[in-house]
Parts: sequence; C-alpha cells; structure tokens
Amino acid sequence: MDLLTLLFEKKLEKALHFPPALKASWLAEGVLQLLPQESKADTLILSVGIHGNETAPVELLIQLVSQLALGSLPLQHNLLLIFGNVPAMRENKRYIDNDLNRMFGGRHQNFPSGNESQRAMELETVVRQFFREPAVRASTRRWHLDLHTAIRGSCHEQFALLPFQAREYASDFLQWLEGSDIDALVFHNAAGGTFSHFTSEHFNVESCTMEVGKARPFGQNDLSRFNNITLALRDVVAGSFLIKREKPIMKRYRVIDAIIKQEDSFRLHIPEDTKNFTALPDGFEIASQPNQFWKITSPANFILFPNAHVAIGQRAGLLLVQLT
Repeated sequence: MDLLTLLFEKKLEKALHFPPALKASWLAEGVLQLLPQESKADTLILSVGIHGNETAPVELLIQLVSQLALGSLPLQHNLLLIFGNVPAMRENKRYIDNDLNRMFGGRHQNFPSGNESQRAMELETVVRQFFREPAVRASTRRWHLDLHTAIRGSCHEQFALLPFQAREYASDFLQWLEGSDIDALVFHNAAGGTFSHFTSEHFNVESCTMEVGKARPFGQNDLSRFNNITLALRDVVAGSFLIKREKPIMKRYRVIDAIIKQEDSFRLHIPEDTKNFTALPDGFEIASQPNQFWKITSPANFILFPNAHVAIGQRAGLLLVQLT
C-alpha cells in the first residue's frame, strides 16, 4: 500500500519506521517531528496541503518522507513535516469549511468552528510544541517552506511569497530560493493570516509560501516538472546548500495593494483565466464594488491571485510592482 493511501487511512504513523539515528514523533494527524540523535543547530519546517487540492507538493513530501525512512536521505536538521488539511486532501477540495491559510496567528477565532479553524489551532499548538524542544529552541538557523500550487496559470510557473517582516530577510535564505530555480519572488507589504507569516512573526523563522505549479488532482501531476524543487528540498534537508541557479535571473516583485472583497456585488473586470503576474495597462479599472474601485497605477501594473469568488472580507487579488 502506498504512503499517500496510508496517510488518508490514518495508518501512516504505524507503517513508517525510521533509522535509529532519528527520533520520530507524531505530534498530530499528518504532523511528523524528526530530531537527529546528534544535536543540530538548524531547524526546518516543511508543510504541504494547507489547501487540500494542491497535490503536487503532497506527493513530493511523501517521496521525501520515504527517503528519510529508508535512510537514503541524510537529515541535518531538526525537522517538522506537516500534511496540512488532510480531510480536504481526501475529498480533493481546497478546504472543507473555510480557507485554512487565512486563519493563522489566532485568526481562526474569527471563523465559525469547523474543520479548518480547528486544524489552524492544532497546527499553531504543534509548532509551539516543536519550538519548545531544547534542540529546536537553541537552533540558530530556522526555515519554513510552505509548499502550494496555484489555482490558475501563471506567467511565472514557480514563485515564492515572503511574509512581511520588520527584520531583514536572511541572505542565505534568499540565496537558497534563487538556487531552487523558482522564477519569481514576491515580498508582502502587510501582515496576514498565512501559515508562513505565523512562523515568521512568532518564531523568527525565515519563511515563505512556495507556489510550485498548478493545482491538479492526485495522480495527474507530472513530477518531472518539479525536479528543481525536488533537488532543492533534498539539498536543504541534507544540509548541503549546494544548488546553483540554472534558469535566467529570478524576477522580484513587491505587493503594493490588496483588493479586498467586501460586497456580494464585487466584480473583477478581467477574464476568469487571467494568469498570475499579468501586466495590466495604466489607468485600467481592475475591480469595483459599491463606493469603491481599484485602478492600475504605474508602476504597480501586475496582478497576482485574482479571484472574484472568495468569501466576503477575503483578498480577491494583489497588485504588484516589479523591482529592479
């Protein structure tokens, strides 16, 4: 039986056995803590499936877990592996009740009790528990990679979003992202309810949301398209930091404004299939609702995550400026 089926059937915990050099603990369903017996100075969190229908990262992490269990991939970090929204994965849905990736940092209290609000609270608890481990608490390098796939097509197929933080972004983290051969990097301009923002804000972690492709059902992913991400993940888990960029220079963007849907009559004035990072003409009215509208004002000409079908109060798009 494959590991993904075991995860869905709640049998993965009993099926996996790790080398004696690793201390394995299951902190919750789909949450595995691996601590090398020999103390390490670095800490890494890898999370996938925060949106249940974003399947390629789940399949990539399943492969990585298998390699760690077989001992074919050495572990040089205190490691927390998270399969985020397992009930939504089982149903191939983005979420069951509400968007999990808007609920972190205590924001789950603002949502009705349901699958995602309970999971957000549970994931916050296990991350706090993880950082109470003596080896983790003493770690000097802390990274969190939260892997996703985008709902729509993108002018940059693979990109990462860095949460807003007052402190400088670590140069080694930015260098690793560039070496991973993603196409673009986006810097947020405000706090948010994402998982990566939670770890950055509360635990001084170098965090990012990595969008590694387009959302497809389980079994329909061409994992060869993610070879660069696979190699980069193996590189960071093994602590080698040897990957080098092969693609053209990585583009960089900064969020200038968020389009927030506040009315049922909200409209986006672009086609449904508009790709992420599409450049729009100066002065174009991109969205409107009663008593409010958004126009493209140069140099913030790029749209990211346009989606008119989000819930009231949620983000319907981000306006970006390209950095030089």
